[in-house]
Amino acid sequence: MQSAAAAFAWEFRRRHRWGMLAILAYILALAVMRLTVEIGNDKAFVIAMILPMSAAFLYFLAIFSFGLAGDLAARQSMFPSRMFTLPVTSTALAGWPMLYGSIAMMVLWLATRLLGVWPAGARVPLFWPFLLGPCVMAWTQALTWMSYPMPGLRVIVTVLWLTTIDAIIMAALELRASEGVMLALLAPHVPLAFLVARFAVSRARRGEVPDWRRAGKRTHVATRGRDPFPSPARAQEWFEWRQHGRSLPWIVAILLPFELALLFLFRQTPVIVFETLCGVLLTPPFMAIFVAATVSSGVTPFITKRPLTTGSLVAAKLKVAMRSTLLAWLLVLIAVPIAVRWSGTTPIVNDWLRELVKAIGMPRAVAVAALGLALLFASTWKQLVQSLFIGMTGREWLIKTAAIGALTCLGVIVPVAYWALGQRVIVAKLWVALPWILATLVVLKLVAATWVAIRLRDRGLVSDRTLLAGAVCWDIVVFALYGLLVWITPAVLFRRHALALLAILAVPLARVAAAPLALAWNRHR
Repeated sequence: MQSAAAAFAWEFRRRHRWGMLAILAYILALAVMRLTVEIGNDKAFVIAMILPMSAAFLYFLAIFSFGLAGDLAARQSMFPSRMFTLPVTSTALAGWPMLYGSIAMMVLWLATRLLGVWPAGARVPLFWPFLLGPCVMAWTQALTWMSYPMPGLRVIVTVLWLTTIDAIIMAALELRASEGVMLALLAPHVPLAFLVARFAVSRARRGEVPDWRRAGKRTHVATRGRDPFPSPARAQEWFEWRQHGRSLPWIVAILLPFELALLFLFRQTPVIVFETLCGVLLTPPFMAIFVAATVSSGVTPFITKRPLTTGSLVAAKLKVAMRSTLLAWLLVLIAVPIAVRWSGTTPIVNDWLRELVKAIGMPRAVAVAALGLALLFASTWKQLVQSLFIGMTGREWLIKTAAIGALTCLGVIVPVAYWALGQRVIVAKLWVALPWILATLVVLKLVAATWVAIRLRDRGLVSDRTLLAGAVCWDIVVFALYGLLVWITPAVLFRRHALALLAILAVPLARVAAAPLALAWNRHR
């Protein structure tokens, strides 16, 4: 038992020490804020506390369930197979990560509850949320360590079960349940989840992976009698799709029914209908942020030694990201009209459309709708591929540092932006300086893209013809976006040079182009 405890402690401390140190630093910052800032109704401090702590909650779920090291859509258990060789029982293998994860969740809640700057008069419970974190952690671990008979079933089961627990808790809160009732609802979950996790680890340790499609696969392979992949590049695309491409469509397909169900519950409330539809349209780009970690990762030494060029390996990821984006948005575009029609909210949506046409005219209304969908689609794909240049380096320290830095910046920028928007003088100065800010960002982007292009050409990673074709395509997209923005945006609001700068910044260039350089660096280390 001691060896298992030490092994898992080393695993979490060694692999995730920088992330945990960042969370510890923020907890210390909360303590300083608690001592130096007067508690009031200032929402900026609430945002500064809740947003980073929510990110820490998701981070703990990911690391203690080993979600960062596996494929959510796969049938196999996500428990690391290298741990199966430890000379300990399955009870110890399942128990120690669950214990460490539960302790982390409890410490996180205590820090949030005791050190956080809450609004004055807010009645924040202490005990039952202290148990809710370990419950969510335990069930996440148990369900992700389970082997499943079909790809993608893990995501469905986990989301449905956690949503059920959340619905029960929300119903109890709505009924004003006491602290004792809440504790009684949550207490049995941790031991039950442990029994499920022990069973899952024991089964995975024996190599038991059920497959409902096994018979069909054997017949299919026997009847084809030939290699299904015409080239190594096609085989790599198939591999990337199986590993990472299905995650975003699966997640979107699971979330859509729960989001669109609000249309049926609040069909008479236009505000909630509007917010629900906006939330649905923002779901693919938002979830792509979390899926991007798996898309950009997975470039192991085994992958880099495959008989493929660096450009082919990068192209496979880009094509799979586009295919995943297309499928996710196809689900949204099919589900939303059906839900609007069946829920009876069609008159509300038609009224909004008539008001839009009346305000700006039919041609511009169509252009605005098309531009909005195009931007959402492009944003989804951009979220999936913009971190490729970091993930393809294969340097674990760099990948984790970038992720921690992004979360830290988000935790700082959101509160600062919220505070700045409430200051009229600052907003006025930022508005005046906006063209210069955009121009500076454009210069930095073009300089970085030029450096990347020179490096790609010097190292022979991309041909001159490919570089020229990429530059022409990028120019066409930028000019098309600029022309559309000029047509639909009033000249009083934005000047044309500002729109041109926005168009240049909106279309990805340098980071995507740097992916082959990062992969080449990885392959020659």
